[in-house]
Amino acid sequence: MLELLKSLNIDYLLVNSTNEYLVEYSALSENARYTLTGFSGSTGDALVTKDNIYLFVDGRYHTQADNEVKAGVTVVKLQIGQKQDEEIQKLIDPKKTLGIVSKKVSQARLESFNGFKVKLLDKDPVNDFTEPHSKPIQAVQPVDFSPRKAMYITNLEEVSYLTGLRDFSKDCSSKAYAKLFIKGNERILNPDISSYEGELIVDKKSISAYDYALIKNPIHQDSPVKIMKSQKSAEEIEAYKKAFEATDKAVMSIREYIEANENLSEFDISKRLREEFIRYGAKSLSFNSIVAINQNSALAHYSKNSKDVILGDGDLVLIDCGAYYESGLATDITRVFVNGKPSDLQRQVYTTVLKAFLNAFNADFKTGFEYDALAHSILDGAIEGFTFGHGLGHGIGINVHEAPPALNQSEIAHTEIKDGMTFTIEPGLYNPEHFGVRLENSCYKMDGKIHSFVKMGYEGKLIDYSLLSDKEKEWLKEFEIL
Repeated sequence: MLELLKSLNIDYLLVNSTNEYLVEYSALSENARYTLTGFSGSTGDALVTKDNIYLFVDGRYHTQADNEVKAGVTVVKLQIGQKQDEEIQKLIDPKKTLGIVSKKVSQARLESFNGFKVKLLDKDPVNDFTEPHSKPIQAVQPVDFSPRKAMYITNLEEVSYLTGLRDFSKDCSSKAYAKLFIKGNERILNPDISSYEGELIVDKKSISAYDYALIKNPIHQDSPVKIMKSQKSAEEIEAYKKAFEATDKAVMSIREYIEANENLSEFDISKRLREEFIRYGAKSLSFNSIVAINQNSALAHYSKNSKDVILGDGDLVLIDCGAYYESGLATDITRVFVNGKPSDLQRQVYTTVLKAFLNAFNADFKTGFEYDALAHSILDGAIEGFTFGHGLGHGIGINVHEAPPALNQSEIAHTEIKDGMTFTIEPGLYNPEHFGVRLENSCYKMDGKIHSFVKMGYEGKLIDYSLLSDKEKEWLKEFEIL
């Protein structure tokens, strides 16, 4: 890598996990961070120095990164509260040159490196990949939105939301790969923005530094579309209910498949799960399903789905999955099953995670920050050796991860959760030497109360009722016990 740095006349190189649309869940073929490090997780960037390659990952990926990275890569394990770019900047000498790919970094993120000597690169020196414009279809009606001043929207979910366009040609996505110019009632997809002479509203957090440099008279403003699309309409809520009816059927079918067969591998279950989703009307998965047996279930975002890991007697399997249907809204659910008779430890962990879900689901807070704090107060230190190392939940919509809302300890988690907002509640406990349990329901808020889209029940043989309070047992009656 030293020769690469010399050829670019830089001292450091920031290698992003996103593509030119700043998309988080991009194909590995366009993920330069994956090419460089071998780490396949959805988030986390890398820094190349003359002596080392540093990979930065949050708590979801600590173990996975250790297992996947190539030789010579140092994994920097971010703890809750640590910010990736602040840790990256600690490794950089401000007097030396940092290379950043202009098409793969937002303008806002680029400006966070003010004070550092930055050289913008027009091409990615690791992966020179250009995503072709897709040919989306009109899936739902466009949103009535006519800003007073011209706007340039480059966030794919926002473009898809405003135009009603969906593109199911790429697996794990319904987004239309396009950029949108809006002025009054005029809407232009993929315009030559460099030719526009007037003032133009842009959101520096979602526009690439490359596109930003083309704009002659930018006006900086947080995109109002982010908040608009976070509150789903009555039609979107109904579409989501139908999507989760199908998702529940697919997950129930995979449970039956597991119970009826022996010697199933993670790969077998994952393959059959995709078939079940398609059978019940899915156009694609909303993300690559996680099927994790025993110790693998302790990796919050495990992605291998191995042919060599077999579900044996007494083994746990965690399945985190979802799909896109006609509306192009992503579903998301996690359930844990056991093959045969569970151990006391399995029941203890499962029930403790279930307690956290029930308490969060029935709490009455304004912000995701408060819901997350409640879950951590129940789970942190509850069972020796088991930890809860991620946030409680995330928003869902056109992308399986949206914000707001957010149920974690981030700044955006202080945003009020309002009627119409859709999000997950997914507490978990993990021990790499044993197993992990995560129970995830996608939910929505309406009339001031949280409701669950997910109707898929919980495993009766994994519930230790002696660990539940009378109130928690009453709350549990809302859900089916299998």
